[in-house]
Amino acid sequence: MFTDSKNELLTVKEIAALLKVPVSWVYGHLRSRNCDRLPAYRLGKYWRFRAEEVLGWVRKHPNGAQAD
Repeated sequence: MFTDSKNELLTVKEIAALLKVPVSWVYGHLRSRNCDRLPAYRLGKYWRFRAEEVLGWVRKHPNGAQAD
């Protein structure tokens, strides 16, 4: 099995734990009406994330972003 931790896809729960926010906050930042969405990949009904991309998004938003 191919494992590359740098490119590993994380689940919504894993991203919430990484950012120390509720799962609902993550889902709120995935809504299409939110113009400042988290970088994510939709695989069928599942959302997946790359930690490096999400942490880059956080660095670009030092004052935080509000969920709708």
